[in-house]
Amino acid sequence: MKKILIIGQVWPEPTTTAAGKRMLQLINAFLEFGYDVTFGCVAARTEHSLDLETMGVRQVALQLNHASFDDFIQDLQPSYVVFDRFMTEEQFGWRVAEFAPDSVRILNTEDLHSLRKSREECFKKGEEFKEGHWKNHPMTIREMASIYRSDLTLMISSFEMQLLTHEANLPESLLKYLPFMLNAPREEQLASWPNFDQRRDFVCVGNGKHTPNVEAIKKLKKTIWPIIRQRLPEAKLCIYGAYLPQQVLEMHNPKEGFVVKGWVEDLNTTLQSSRVLLAPIQFGAGIKGKLVDAMLNGTPSVTTPMGAEGVHGDLDWSGAICADWQSFAQSAIELYTDTSKWQDAQNQGLEILIDQFPKSNIQNSLKKDLEKVQKHLEQRRSENFIGRMLLQQGLAATKYMGKWIEEKNKK
Repeated sequence: MKKILIIGQVWPEPTTTAAGKRMLQLINAFLEFGYDVTFGCVAARTEHSLDLETMGVRQVALQLNHASFDDFIQDLQPSYVVFDRFMTEEQFGWRVAEFAPDSVRILNTEDLHSLRKSREECFKKGEEFKEGHWKNHPMTIREMASIYRSDLTLMISSFEMQLLTHEANLPESLLKYLPFMLNAPREEQLASWPNFDQRRDFVCVGNGKHTPNVEAIKKLKKTIWPIIRQRLPEAKLCIYGAYLPQQVLEMHNPKEGFVVKGWVEDLNTTLQSSRVLLAPIQFGAGIKGKLVDAMLNGTPSVTTPMGAEGVHGDLDWSGAICADWQSFAQSAIELYTDTSKWQDAQNQGLEILIDQFPKSNIQNSLKKDLEKVQKHLEQRRSENFIGRMLLQQGLAATKYMGKWIEEKNKK
């Protein structure tokens, strides 16, 4: 049985974050492949952390800059090691390369952190984002180096695949496009969905630790919701999400129809009872899980070009994509009040799910690529000259810095 070690930046929280759902999909895929899965992490668990042992996954608490990991990885000798985000690869990559050199090193990006960070900085400065901001950002250099050092990098967004290959000239052979792996709702599920008349109100979903979500809620409160509320005085906007900050909690105002609900365990039921999802995303990266969740529950959505990025390919959106807030509010009103437009949008969401995220096809492709990389690992590494150079030069510095911290901690 092949062994796979996943080194997580955090413990998976599929009920609070899109990254948690993505990680759960990966773990389920590896289990279906018949792999023996171990998940290790240095972070503390939270009340929302998934109990992986109930799935048959071994959970291991790891220590950062500590020789105990060397003994652990040497004993485990996994066929594959997945680094969850590039920071984890920076911390543990050299140890895996030294003590389990035959393990395939896989980087799971979740999203391009450097893209999200550079977009956020432009947003805060009030500057228009251009690709040059991303290319010249120091985090981009770190993330690119991590991709080169890895044997394969999993990319969730087709937009980010294109950015890396076209703008950064990164070899496509180092990348694997791996979007969400989903089963579209079956006929019996569709039959159980509440229809247009049975649904009420608008909904916004977002983890409060994620800055783009907080800024989206602020934009709804200050700009978009007043326009909608004026036209639809009986409607409400319900805000859901874990870890909502105090500034969001203080926005709660039932008289204005702006209701801050907080975390909800059963998001699917909540989405199915709502008529339209609003996601005025102004910056970020990757795929916005809330928008895919809306499609999975038959809820049309209104978002921005950045919100829809990497989700729908060449297909029409499941609702509306708007670049200005007046159009955003108007589209939300039309979807909320027009049964025909709403039904068309719901059907379009199903088409996107079937076309873009077919679980079986994507999983089969992943399994084949993992086996191919392992079979030709020596050749791939030989051909990846930049990766070999970065592994030798960059990780040598990381290695001795890690050992220095390790010795310092002993004292």
